[in-house]
Amino acid sequence: MKCPLREPAVVKVIADGSTLTHRGEQRVFFHGAREQTLNFILQSERLYHTTMLSQSSVKVVLLAVAVGIYLIPSPIDPEPYIFEDPPPALEGPLAVNTRLQRGRKLFSGQLKGPESFTADQNGNVYTGTVDGKLWRINNESLKFITQMGQNIPQCGFSTDYEPVCGRPHGLRLDRDGQLIVADSYYGLFKVDPSTGEKTLLHSSKDGADGIPFGFLNGLEISKNGTVFFTDSSSKWGRRHVRYEVLETNRLGRLLTFDPTSGRVRTLLDSLYMPNGFAFSPDEDFLLLAETSIGRIIKFWLKGPKAGMKEVVLNNMIGYPDNIRLSDRGTFLVGISTVRFAGRLFPPFLDLIGPYPALKRAIVKLVPLSWYDLLLPKYGVVLELDSAGQVIDSLHDPTGHLTWAVSDVFQHGTVYYLGNTDLPFLPVLDEWS
Repeated sequence: MKCPLREPAVVKVIADGSTLTHRGEQRVFFHGAREQTLNFILQSERLYHTTMLSQSSVKVVLLAVAVGIYLIPSPIDPEPYIFEDPPPALEGPLAVNTRLQRGRKLFSGQLKGPESFTADQNGNVYTGTVDGKLWRINNESLKFITQMGQNIPQCGFSTDYEPVCGRPHGLRLDRDGQLIVADSYYGLFKVDPSTGEKTLLHSSKDGADGIPFGFLNGLEISKNGTVFFTDSSSKWGRRHVRYEVLETNRLGRLLTFDPTSGRVRTLLDSLYMPNGFAFSPDEDFLLLAETSIGRIIKFWLKGPKAGMKEVVLNNMIGYPDNIRLSDRGTFLVGISTVRFAGRLFPPFLDLIGPYPALKRAIVKLVPLSWYDLLLPKYGVVLELDSAGQVIDSLHDPTGHLTWAVSDVFQHGTVYYLGNTDLPFLPVLDEWS
C-alpha cells in the first residue's frame, strides 16, 4: 500500500481555464479565488462609498434643520437671569409633610381653575374660573353670576379663546358690596353679585402712562376704597404666561385706581411678573410676589420708608402666586410650581436662566401645551411672618389633593385653595 502523503501531485485543467491541484482530497481554485477576492474588494468599496454618502446626506439634512430652526424667529426676547443660590433645603419650617393632603375636593368637573377668592358678610364666597365665568359659593352649592366676555362653547377648553371669553383673576368686594374684578384681558370691572350686571371701570386698552395692560392679575382694595392691582406683563397675555416666565423680563407694574376720579397711577414698574399681594393689617406696607424669579418684596405705603421697596424673601422653594392675610396676622402664599433640584441637574429655570439663546431654541422646539408635562405634581403652601420669613409650610408631595396652588383664602376655619387650571376646588377644613 502506498502512503497517501507520498502520492505525487496531479494537476488537472478545468473547463474555465483554471487549474486544480489535487493532493488527496485538497483542491485549490486559483482563478476562481482571485475573482471572488476582487468581487469582495469591489463590493466593500461600493459599500464604503454608499455609507459615506449616506452619512454625508444625514449631516446635510441635520445642518439644514439646524439652520432652519436658527432662522425661525423666536417669539421671546429673553434676558439672562441667574438665581443667587440653589433652592433652600427642605428642613425646619420647610420640612416635607403631608398636611396639605388632608383636604377635600369640591365641584369636580364644575369649576375649572378657580384662581382667587373673596367673601361677603353673609358667608358667600366668590371666585372666577378659566372659562371666563364668575361664581358664588355658599357652603357646597354653586351659582353662576356672569360671563366676563363672550359665552361660547370653546370657553375653558382652549387658551386661544381666553381673549374672547375673558379670564377673571383678582376680585374683591368694595364697601358697597360690589365685586371689583381684574379681568386679565378686558380690564377692571364692577360687577353686581346679585344681578351679574357688569360695568367697565378701566379698559386694558387704555392702560396707564400710554402703555396698555397686557395681563391684569392681582387685586386688593384698601380701607379708603383705592383699588390696587398688578399688570403682570405689558407684553404677554395670560395665555402666554409660560413665555413671560421664560423670557424673565421686567415689564410688570403695581398700580392704583381711584374709583371716584377714575385716575390710574403707577406705583412700581420694572417688576418681574408681579402677581398677588396683600396689605399688612395696618396697611403700612404690602407684600408682593414676583413670580418669574421666585421672590417676594415689601413695598412701604406709610412711614419714613413710604414709596420704597425691599426684598424680604428670595431664592424661594417655588414660584409664588397670590398672597393673603390670615386671621392670625400672618401671610399665606400659594406656590404655583415648586423649584426643586433633581438628582443630576438643578431646577429647570435655574439651569436655562443664564442662557438667552437656549431659551429661544426651547420655545421654537417645544409646544406650549407640553410644558405642563414637565411640571412636578407637588403642592406647597407657605406661611410667612410680618417680616416675610417662612414660619410654616403645608405639603402634598404626591399631588393627592392639589399640586398648583394659586391662592390660600381663609374664610372662618376653612381654607380655599385656588389654582389656574385644575377642574375642581380643593379646600382644607382647618390649618393643621
